[in-house]
Amino acid sequence: MTILLLEDDPAIAETIAFALRREGFELEHYGWLQQLRERLARGLPELLILDIGLPDGNGLDLCRELRAAPGPASRLPLIVLSARSEEFDRVLGLELGADDYLAKPFSPRELLARVRALLRRAAPAAAVAVASAESDFVVEAEGSRIRFRGELLDLTRRELGLLKRLLAAPTRIHSRESLLDAVWGFDADSADRTVDTHIKTLRAKLRAISPGLDPIRTHRGLGYSLE
Repeated sequence: MTILLLEDDPAIAETIAFALRREGFELEHYGWLQQLRERLARGLPELLILDIGLPDGNGLDLCRELRAAPGPASRLPLIVLSARSEEFDRVLGLELGADDYLAKPFSPRELLARVRALLRRAAPAAAVAVASAESDFVVEAEGSRIRFRGELLDLTRRELGLLKRLLAAPTRIHSRESLLDAVWGFDADSADRTVDTHIKTLRAKLRAISPGLDPIRTHRGLGYSLE
């Protein structure tokens, strides 16, 4: 899952890059507005983190351009970073199309939580897009049911949430912490072992349909991915 970062302060960019890459995200950093425009012309990421004050322009101008563009660019998840923390500035950023606005200085953990929350809101559409009639998994009924190799899975709410999360980004390694946040919520009184237990029961239900296939891969010390 690729995230593009537009930030002209190398120290801030390094901190953000470390926090996001540690969680398995692919991060591309750009310090100039024109560089990011050229990168976006080659393809869209899953999410954009955008500074406002830049050497060659204002990030809000790009925000406005993206929201006015036709097609997927107008729906690109976007977080604005800014040293401007007044209510007027936050409202302006949101009115120009930002999905979230984070004032500097900020904690990397808070930024990570906001990134996850924004991607989680976009995840159901992504999950349906990944699944197809030719794949092992097919998401039905607006994400409330999943078929595996043509058979309907009898899943609990948590198992369904975990499987949808894995389907939304099948090649990404999902940490236990990120799965907890996505499926149980930030304030859930749960531990990493809770994720392991539900993955175990989910695997059992998949094996009941196809005994020789285990599409959920465990990455020791890192988390889980879907193959």
